[in-house]
Amino acid sequence: MHIDYYETLSVSRSDGGGEIKKAYRKLAMKYHPDRNPDNREAEEQFKRCTEAYEVLSDEQKRKIYDTYGYDGLKNSGYNGPSNAEDIFSSFGDIFGDLFGFGGGSRSKARRDGPVSGNDLRYDVEISFMEAVHGVSKEVELTRRDTCWTCEGSGSRPGHKKEVCSSCNGRGQVIRSQGFFQVSSTCPQCQGEGEIVTHPCSDCNGSGLLEKTKKVALKIPAGVDTGARMRLRGEGEGGRRGGAAGDLYVVVHVEEHEFFKRDGNTIYCRLPVPMVKAALGGFVEVPTIHGKKKVDIAAGSQSGEQLTLRNEGVRNLRGGGKGHMIAELQVMTPTNLCDEQKQILKDFDGLCLKHGQHEEQEGFFKRLFSEVLGKN
Repeated sequence: MHIDYYETLSVSRSDGGGEIKKAYRKLAMKYHPDRNPDNREAEEQFKRCTEAYEVLSDEQKRKIYDTYGYDGLKNSGYNGPSNAEDIFSSFGDIFGDLFGFGGGSRSKARRDGPVSGNDLRYDVEISFMEAVHGVSKEVELTRRDTCWTCEGSGSRPGHKKEVCSSCNGRGQVIRSQGFFQVSSTCPQCQGEGEIVTHPCSDCNGSGLLEKTKKVALKIPAGVDTGARMRLRGEGEGGRRGGAAGDLYVVVHVEEHEFFKRDGNTIYCRLPVPMVKAALGGFVEVPTIHGKKKVDIAAGSQSGEQLTLRNEGVRNLRGGGKGHMIAELQVMTPTNLCDEQKQILKDFDGLCLKHGQHEEQEGFFKRLFSEVLGKN
């Protein structure tokens, strides 16, 4: 018993050509051999769908099939899809939509028209401070630009391209697999459909020449690693009058020895002399915008943080600046002279006298009690 064409495409007998075409497009997308390599089941399903579509999309064949069934089609001389070339011409619009190629004059018109240049990428490395404040740079790029001699056609002035004999101008060659076809880019003309027989002496037929150009980059304040800038028309040149591509500049920011950044917030560690931390007073803090005097409280400890408002990075999209967080790092003096050592010993004695070691002693007592209790 032969397959039911309507059931194969999951359409009803009352559906029109648009619904049938839509159903076939969906199934062809799913089962096409290029999407299912070495899958015999998908290949068979694709054959059945293609056969069903060829019959139901043809008004005369569909009428015979609806009236007399598959036997009626056979008696009328139908023996299934004839050959790959016929299938390609019948279904070229669908395969063009699915896989990016088509047939006939429509494809040829696209190949004959302007070809836009490729977009290019340039990675630029800038310093931490350049990222914070913005910077203007001039970079030298080597790129392929439109050949002035042939104006991007690839042919020597006074000559034209010839139609490719391998694909007859389609830009695609067809190979048969059973009763259906698979199309691929023509290896002789690389999909152009035409061949340069008299190549331009300057670009050797490519339509493009390598040229060096200086490009001005204006990097705004607040950029960070990974930021992209788009420079329209600064990419590879087009061919046959096509527009140039764009240049995408990707920013990489060097790390800073003192400052760390998280978004628009700046972090740093601020060394503070022991005496200044104990007595309090003003300290000079370096920020990304310059030096700033900050008053720290008496008895400040390592790890405490100071927030300096509006001393962070400027918001790239406007709206002010972030803050700066300075973490205090109390510095213990080293290389003491005898006089300094004696003063500290006297100071330690005064601390003991005034009970300022009690908190430390209580901490160790609790800790030792916990450890000994577990043992």
